Amino acid sequence: MSQERRMAVLSAIVEDYVQTSEPVGSKALLDRHQLNVSAATVRNDMAVLEDEGLIVAPHTSAGRIPTDAGYRLFVDRLAAIRPMSKGERAAITDYLEGADDLDVVLDRTVRLLSTLTRQVAVVQYPSLTRSTVKHIELVPMAQTRLMVVVIMGTGRVEQRIVPIGVDYLTTAGADALASARARINAATRERRLADALTSLATLHEEDSQTEDALTAGVLAALEEALAEERATKVTLAGTANLARSSSDFPMTLEPVLDALEQHVVLLRLLSAEAGHDATGVSVRIGSENPVTGLQSTSLITSGYGSGDEQVGAVGVLGPTRMDYPATMAQVRAVATYLSRIMDA
Repeated sequence: MSQERRMAVLSAIVEDYVQTSEPVGSKALLDRHQLNVSAATVRNDMAVLEDEGLIVAPHTSAGRIPTDAGYRLFVDRLAAIRPMSKGERAAITDYLEGADDLDVVLDRTVRLLSTLTRQVAVVQYPSLTRSTVKHIELVPMAQTRLMVVVIMGTGRVEQRIVPIGVDYLTTAGADALASARARINAATRERRLADALTSLATLHEEDSQTEDALTAGVLAALEEALAEERATKVTLAGTANLARSSSDFPMTLEPVLDALEQHVVLLRLLSAEAGHDATGVSVRIGSENPVTGLQSTSLITSGYGSGDEQVGAVGVLGPTRMDYPATMAQVRAVATYLSRIMDA
């Protein structure tokens, strides 16, 4: 019973500190929360929590604030992600739907999430290695050049210009190209990019009807796209929100801003964290972050995908003093709607 009571005191301290940004004392806890215990009991519980490293006094006042370990225990003890209201869910749907272009969808995603959470929002572009090929279009540009357009199941589009040895602008060439397009798509459709490459390589070796330069060019285009996977990018919004919480950063915002500029760092964090928790949301708090510049922040992420396959991640970064239940719900909801768009 005493352990549960102390956890209630910890939760109350976290909630009050997140709301007020002021150290929380025993009197304030009794005034704001129905703890049903005496002031002496609350003070004793706070002393135990401090001994356990879950709260700390930032200065000589009687107030306490949560430590990274305190936030971690608070998050771990959340029974479930708090559901969003019907109006909030409708707002997400209305804002994200109606955009067919992937760049527009992801731009809307980060803008919406940064507005909802008042933090920095970041989204990873769909990973090609975990995406399936939806269609490959072949468009003759000139007698010696062809555009290969690879459309992934996530909506991501890759374009390459390849050299050819047949003029596909003639009537006979157009017929040959249509036949080759059908065979190439039959070999690659609904396959992961790496599997599509293997299937296309087999077609290149066995299909005498398709021009060697054509299948070789399509192969090269897919291989080039796969090689560029390491350059998968992220997009973010709401960096200015950090200024609103500048008092939460002990020295300066500069290390945080420097880290946010390094997209490779953000990609690594998003890829490592998304979807590892049973709720589909991962939370990394303060010193748990491996990046020095982000150890005064918390990162909440969730994966999104097409079907059962996770192809990217969306997340929120802000000071450790954040509304974890609400932010976790908002990140998960946006990731869920983004997945639905990918499946559409």
